[in-house]
Amino acid sequence: MPTASRPVPAWALPAVAGIASAAVGAGVGELAAAVIAPAASPFASIGSLLIDLAPPWAKDAAIALFGTGDKLALLIGIGVVLAALGAFAGVLEARHPRWGRGLFAFAGVFGALAAATRANASMLAILPAALGAIAAMAALTLLLRLLPATDAAPRAADVAPAPAALDRRRFLAWAGGATALGVLAAIGATMLTAGSRAVVAVRDALRLPAPVRRAAVPASAELGIDGLAPVITPNRDFYRIDTALNVPQVDPADWRLRIHGMVDREVELTWDDLLALPLSESITTLACVSNEVGGDLIGTAVWLGYPIRELLAEARPSADADMVLSRSIDGFTASTPLEALTDPGRESILAVGMNGEPLPLAHGFPVRMVVPGLYGYVSATKWVVDLEVTRFDLDRAYWSDRGWSERGPVKLSSRIDVPRQGQTVDAGRVVVAGVAWHQHTGIAAVDVQVDDGDWQPATLATAVSADTWVQWRFEWDAASGPHTLRVRATSADGEVQTAEVAPVAPDGATGLHERRVEVR
Repeated sequence: MPTASRPVPAWALPAVAGIASAAVGAGVGELAAAVIAPAASPFASIGSLLIDLAPPWAKDAAIALFGTGDKLALLIGIGVVLAALGAFAGVLEARHPRWGRGLFAFAGVFGALAAATRANASMLAILPAALGAIAAMAALTLLLRLLPATDAAPRAADVAPAPAALDRRRFLAWAGGATALGVLAAIGATMLTAGSRAVVAVRDALRLPAPVRRAAVPASAELGIDGLAPVITPNRDFYRIDTALNVPQVDPADWRLRIHGMVDREVELTWDDLLALPLSESITTLACVSNEVGGDLIGTAVWLGYPIRELLAEARPSADADMVLSRSIDGFTASTPLEALTDPGRESILAVGMNGEPLPLAHGFPVRMVVPGLYGYVSATKWVVDLEVTRFDLDRAYWSDRGWSERGPVKLSSRIDVPRQGQTVDAGRVVVAGVAWHQHTGIAAVDVQVDDGDWQPATLATAVSADTWVQWRFEWDAASGPHTLRVRATSADGEVQTAEVAPVAPDGATGLHERRVEVR
């Protein structure tokens, strides 16, 4: 005896129509952006606006949950919200004519405004979101006309009934086809954008000049322990935390750096000007202020660049100035103490190379700042195009406007890499190893504590310089049972790493990193 099919709720198929229409609109918007204005991608524009509007705690939570995948998580979240909005628009349109389309129109206006208010937005920035909204409204109208009358909510007067032969299955086929069309349009936009990025080809063909001074890593700086972070972080593994959802595409031929503000003489530098200067290599560890105790938002690279202090010397800053507001091509700003950029003993540079190759696009190609001893949010501006000499009491930067410290010196810290959290090891000799850092100060000692016992000295590898992290190792006579390992560092100026726990906001986390292991 056949089983009666469960009736479909009246709102279900209109919701499907709305989701499919949203997919069409999103795909058309992204495709239009790829053709008309790549920087005006509706998804990226809305995501960037949300990043700008997000309170510090939301940014911290995103990085804590997703790490360097925070941007992908945001884009997925936008997609989920768009699908929900589409479902609601479909149900709304089926019950109240034009209201659902009005909701799509509102989303289009929001996307257009988000694109138009981004830094360096073009006159065409509003078009992708507008075209996407129009496509979504048209798709919604068409799909609701095809909706079987028996499955529709009270039908709008301007929505004609579907032909009798057009049943529910055919409606779902149309909705599925519309969704696929939207997805294919989005994929096409991605392929078109990737294929049109001449900057990628320029970078791949670029050969940087040989440095006038090379930097070397002493053989004794590497302890050669499996699982221990290498002294030099490969580019592919280097953390990326910034506010750019779309990586800026800056052609070196178009790049300019302007130094202005409280200076006697404005200076402008082109890419050719920069490469004609005597470039040197330096090795510096960079750290994100959002790095939790024991976190991996830190890395070390061999940078090729030119001292910023030399360029500032040409501009001759005013004696009253105490800050340089650096600006990225996408509008991000950072507040760097002037003294850190003019210090002759600090390798604060405009970097063009990273680990023997031009900067990766995601790490600031063609030019970024590298400043030892400061967290990246106040110093490591990528895609940098502007240096304004000013004062802390006159100007504020992106993150200081959001409650973070203005100056951001890196805090003394250390981390255990080996053994892993929760790892089971054999009783007897166990190697405990990790890294410690206090950029521009240096590390004098590292101690390890097992459970609540005495602190015992670890052995330090050779430090590359005071501006880099240093590896350490400790030989532990491990007895059976569960144990907790802790590490603390002492800096070259005698400071002992604090055990006091503090969150990342507003100027960096503190506390001691620990790992629990089981000894069998």
